Amino acid sequence: MSLIDCIANSRAWSGGQVVDTDLTSDELRADLGRHELVWVDLLRPDRAALHELVDLLDLAPTVVDDILSPHERPKVTRHGESLFFTVYATVLDQGQLRTLRISAIQYQTALITLRLDDAFDIVSVLRRWEDNPALLMQGVGALTHGLLDFVVDSHFDTIQTLDDRLEEMEDELFLERRTHGAFAREAFDFRKTLVALRRVVLPMREVVNALVRHRDDVGDLAHWYDDLYDHVLRASEWTESLRDLITSMFETNLALQDSRLNMVMKKLAAWAAIIAVPTAITGWYGQNLPYPGFAAYSGLWASTALIVLCSVALYVVFRRRDWL
Repeated sequence: MSLIDCIANSRAWSGGQVVDTDLTSDELRADLGRHELVWVDLLRPDRAALHELVDLLDLAPTVVDDILSPHERPKVTRHGESLFFTVYATVLDQGQLRTLRISAIQYQTALITLRLDDAFDIVSVLRRWEDNPALLMQGVGALTHGLLDFVVDSHFDTIQTLDDRLEEMEDELFLERRTHGAFAREAFDFRKTLVALRRVVLPMREVVNALVRHRDDVGDLAHWYDDLYDHVLRASEWTESLRDLITSMFETNLALQDSRLNMVMKKLAAWAAIIAVPTAITGWYGQNLPYPGFAAYSGLWASTALIVLCSVALYVVFRRRDWL
């Protein structure tokens, strides 16, 4: 597969206005800086196409492995005048966390995005760029900012959904009905989701810092990146707080289970004591021995009265002590 076969989208801007929507690899070779700002989106590039891109932009060969490696972490690396970075957007699909990977090369006046599949919503990113043409006049840093801002917003959407679900779990935890194994399983799966989310959210601090640190042309975009970094910090802190909360909830559930078990054992012991009274009395009166009321109706009424009085007395005592 050649480089031209991988181009899924492209744009060129001049003065914040679109001047070309069908860039080809030949145009990139001829004059990458012919336009003020260029974006090229590559979808499912193979090694041949990536090596062609490496030769075109004079990148390090290791970029190919960084793009194609299945479990690459969010990071930024510098290769001469270009910056390569990989980030992950997130989405919850029927309660399951999905990470949507996108890599990009920021090269002078061009941003080249690389997607291994079409799961990442690049159209929404393009819409953000087009909604703010004045920002695009600030250069390629504006494209990078819009891409990262979309990624961080996806983190916020995912975290907000998880936060709402956590509040529902808190309500379930303190309901009168007993929580069972399904609740513990849900809490465990929730924690696993947070661990996976944390792996893509926390490194974003390094990504934004590195992009600002390695570029000298941030200029008027500095406050935009400061705001982006603040959002990244909030997402990181929010994720950490949710992880602490689910841990506390899991421990609270165990404590409540122990408390409920103690309450059940206490009630069983109280009822066993009450039942022991008639058992003991009827057992005594059932012996083949003379006793007061032996072989007379008075013995029957005496035993019945003892059973009732002792049982009621124990019930009252246990009730006052909150054993029943």
